[in-house]
Amino acid sequence: MQHDLLNLLATRELGGFDVQRIYAPPYRGDYRLEEIQARNPKEAAVNILLYKKEDEWHLPLMVRSKNERDRHSGQISLPGGKRESYDPDFAHTALRETHEELGIDTKRIELLRELSPVYIPPSNFFVYAFVSVTHSDPLFKLQQGEAEELIEMPLQLLLDLPEPPQTLELPQTQGVAVPVIPFGDYIVWGATAMVLSEFSYLLKKV
Repeated sequence: MQHDLLNLLATRELGGFDVQRIYAPPYRGDYRLEEIQARNPKEAAVNILLYKKEDEWHLPLMVRSKNERDRHSGQISLPGGKRESYDPDFAHTALRETHEELGIDTKRIELLRELSPVYIPPSNFFVYAFVSVTHSDPLFKLQQGEAEELIEMPLQLLLDLPEPPQTLELPQTQGVAVPVIPFGDYIVWGATAMVLSEFSYLLKKV
């Protein structure tokens, strides 16, 4: 399974927005690339970091720290953040943010591939997504002020996502039911769920 996962993941065709939209909120519009670029969006990158725990593949998510200035405060996200002027590319942004937010040495991370980007209308961010792996035991150290809790999600959960997805009304969605990925007491939705939806699509093709 390790050979298949790490080698075939890198070669499978992406599903793009057709797959992402499965977990998109129903009130989210469809945006062409030209429309997104016309909005002069801020740019960011996130990282799906694969690692083995008790011989099973996992990936880390974070509960973001509460911040009145952050529209995504308190939500669950992948490690990632805004591209800085000194980042040579978005892959560097994704790996740098993984190091800063989770404390993982970038030298211990192997980049596997890029996924389709996701546009987030409320905050006007265009987010580039990547998949990577670390073969060493990660010693997570959360960045204070950015993340308040680590979530270690088994990869099997993404293989078992129901079709169609479960929907819930959340406080942030003002009474509108949105597609969610439930995991224990946690609810993943929005852009993070859209990224994981495409990743789940790739996993199922492996």
